[in-house]
Amino acid sequence: MSDIPSELKYASSHEWARVEDDGSVTIGITDHAQNLLGDVVYVELPELEAEVASSDEIAVVESVKAASDIYAPISGTILAVNENLEERPELVNEDPYGDGWMFRLEPSAIDEMDNLLDAESYGNEVADD
Repeated sequence: MSDIPSELKYASSHEWARVEDDGSVTIGITDHAQNLLGDVVYVELPELEAEVASSDEIAVVESVKAASDIYAPISGTILAVNENLEERPELVNEDPYGDGWMFRLEPSAIDEMDNLLDAESYGNEVADD
């Protein structure tokens, strides 16, 4: 069974979201997603200050198996990207909920977080995979 931290929210497309103390939201892909992808070899991150809408394709993860689009789980403006992934894309595999985070955004509508899945609901979805 994949690791599914209870304090995070999840999109059906396998992204996780965490609200930070400053109100920004950090986003990455789930442990389940990185397991499906296999060894990550490249991550294309969004542009800083880009405006994104919920469900927009905003990043790409390439692995030895496939390339996969990453979607914005909520709308907002990109504040930061994890530049460490340029040199060490394997961080997505090693620590998807920590050092393998992908980007941080300033939400334009924080209530969109309410549309995401909690850990139990996400766990039920991936149990069917």
